[in-house]
Amino acid sequence: MAIRTFLEAIRDTLGEEMRRDPSIIVLGEDVGVKGGVFLVTDGLHAEFGETRVIDTPLTESMIVGTSIGAAANGLRPVAEIQFADFIFPAFNQIVSEAARMRYRSNNAFGCPITIRAPYGGGVHGALYHSQSVEAFFTHVPGLKVIVPSTPYDAKGLLRSAIRDDDPVLFFEHKKMYRSVRGDVPDGEYTVPIGRAAVTRVGTRVTVVAYGLMAHYALEAAERVAEEGISVEVVDLRTLRPLDRETLLGSVRKTGKCLVVYEDNRFGGYGAEIAAIVAEEAFDYLDGPVMRVAGPDVPGVPYNHVLEDWFMVNPEKIAEGIRTLAAY
Repeated sequence: MAIRTFLEAIRDTLGEEMRRDPSIIVLGEDVGVKGGVFLVTDGLHAEFGETRVIDTPLTESMIVGTSIGAAANGLRPVAEIQFADFIFPAFNQIVSEAARMRYRSNNAFGCPITIRAPYGGGVHGALYHSQSVEAFFTHVPGLKVIVPSTPYDAKGLLRSAIRDDDPVLFFEHKKMYRSVRGDVPDGEYTVPIGRAAVTRVGTRVTVVAYGLMAHYALEAAERVAEEGISVEVVDLRTLRPLDRETLLGSVRKTGKCLVVYEDNRFGGYGAEIAAIVAEEAFDYLDGPVMRVAGPDVPGVPYNHVLEDWFMVNPEKIAEGIRTLAAY
């Protein structure tokens, strides 16, 4: 067991999996000699060489398109999109090609690619380096979407993603890269895709979150516990496929559900969670399904004060818990 940062857990997994399986390649902008803009892939180029750690042009459509072609020819590409904000030029390749490969081939072909992308705000990245884009892809059958919140989960889920025979989007909150640390086992392990985790047991309100918001939800739960409000926190970990059993089991126990996500409120991933709870756990609810989310503005501001206004934080979540608990 060792203490690793969120970033180190991802880097360790890439190296371990590449040593295990020579069919795994890593490609993306600056992932080679530079080691990535966040240094997630630092050291991989020196160890595995330019044929397995490939610096690409600044062309996201090519990065994903090449990955699809490589996967069709026996490789397991791990493609890095430098920032999730830049993933949209590859949207057609991901949604129309990778996601539908198994369906269109009548189950004859998979598409074993993993697409890694740092997402999220709170790091003064402003308009084009702070977006949360997960909702666009959770809409699409054929894609798996993972958003881990701990080094342990990042390592176990990334290993599962790389070994999966279908396309997986693996979103990493950039604010967590060096700020979040945790115990990571020395040996090989996986975390199953599609399993949520109850990270805090409670009885009065269920808070559903993922990524950085899972940490903020725990902080908020600690604050309101001092006021006598018992909160259960469900870290989804995988957004698609969704662990409905854990989600609904928690809500049926507490009778109240608050969904937290960093993206714009309207049409965000939390709206789907709210709909599922309303449809499948209505008889258990003692209050409305509520959301704490980012405001409906085009981008995260650069200005520190305005960025704080945009970002969801523990106090905003705590206030949402208090409002819901009052019903």
